[in-house]
Amino acid sequence: MVEVSLFPRRFEGEANRHDSEISGVRIRQSKTAAVAYRCLIALTGLVIAPFVSGAQGSQPSQIGSGDGYTLRVDANMVILSATVLDRHNTPVSGLDKGDFQVHENGKLQQIMQFSHDDIPVTAGILVDNSGSMGPKRDDVIAAAMAFARSSNPQDQMFVVNFNDSVSFGLPPGEPFTDRQEELQLALSRIKTIGQTSLYDGIVAALDHVHQGSRDKKVLVLISDGGDNVSKHSLAQVLGMAKQTTAIIYAIGIFDEQDGDQNPGVLRRLAGETGGEAFFPESSKEVPTICEEIAHDIRSQYTLAYVPAIAADDGSYRTIEVRASAHGRGRLSVRTRAGYSVPLAMPAGTIEPIVHDSRN
Repeated sequence: MVEVSLFPRRFEGEANRHDSEISGVRIRQSKTAAVAYRCLIALTGLVIAPFVSGAQGSQPSQIGSGDGYTLRVDANMVILSATVLDRHNTPVSGLDKGDFQVHENGKLQQIMQFSHDDIPVTAGILVDNSGSMGPKRDDVIAAAMAFARSSNPQDQMFVVNFNDSVSFGLPPGEPFTDRQEELQLALSRIKTIGQTSLYDGIVAALDHVHQGSRDKKVLVLISDGGDNVSKHSLAQVLGMAKQTTAIIYAIGIFDEQDGDQNPGVLRRLAGETGGEAFFPESSKEVPTICEEIAHDIRSQYTLAYVPAIAADDGSYRTIEVRASAHGRGRLSVRTRAGYSVPLAMPAGTIEPIVHDSRN
C-alpha cells in the first residue's frame, strides 16, 4: 500500500526528532465557534485528509518503496489495503483487479490502481507497561519479537511504551530500526508500573509512524484497552483513526481483576483502520498472533480510486470492498470502514501544533 500523508508539511524532515516523552499539545483557539471547532481537529492531528491531497487537476505523482514497486498517485486518490479471506478465514492470493468492487457511500467506484505486492512498511509496536501488565511482560516481548522476525526485512520499526507517561524505546536520534537486537532493548527499557495512558500512546505513535519513509504504515497495539491518565480523549483518538492511513492491529490481554479493561476500544480502533482485534485466552498465545499479523500485512491487496465528491466538505464516507472469483467460493474483505474529510480551513486561522517534550 502507498499513501498520501495524513500530517502537514511541518513533519517532513523531522525523522531525527525523538521525544522521550509526549506530555501534551497546545493550540490557540479563536473566539469564534467555527475556528474553535477547527482547532479541535488540529489537536488530534486532523489537519488535512489522509487519503486526499492537493487540488483537482494536479498532475499524477509516483510513490514507491525503493524496491521496484511504484504506484502512480493522482491528487484526491483514496488508497486502501484489503485483506481477502475465504470461508475458512484463510487469506486468499492470486486475485486480479477485475475480481474487486469498491463502493464509497454505496456508489460503485472505478479502481484506478491495483497491486498485490509485499512491500516494506513503517511499523510501530505499542506496548502497555502499566502495573497490571507485569506478569505478562515476557510474553509481550516475545510476541513483539515474533512480529519483527516475520516481517519484511526492509521494514522500519519503532517502539512506543506507555504507562503513566509515553516514551519511545529506541535511543534519541534513532527514530526507526530494522535490527532485532535494538527492538529487544527498546521493549525492555521500561518497567511495568503505574497507570495507563493508552490514548496518549496512540497519538504519539500515529504522529511518529507518518515520519517513516515506507509507503505503508502499521501499528500493533498490545494492551487491555483501558485508559485512566491520558490527556487525550477517546473521541479524539477515534477521530484520528478515521483519518489516518495507518492500519491498527490490537491485541487485548485481560486480567479478570483489572476493572479498566476495555475490549470495545480495541475493536473500534482496528475496525476503523482495516486492521483486526485479537483477544487470546492467555498471553502465551500472543506470539502466534503477532506472526499472523505480520503475514496478513504482507499478503494484502492495494486498491486505489478517485472519489467524485469534493475533498473538503467535512463528511464521513463509508467504504465497502467486495471480492468474488470463479471457483473461490464465498470471499470476505477486510479494509477500513471509511474516512473523514476535514473542512477546508482558511490560511492563518490555526497555529501549528507544538509538542512539549522532556528528555
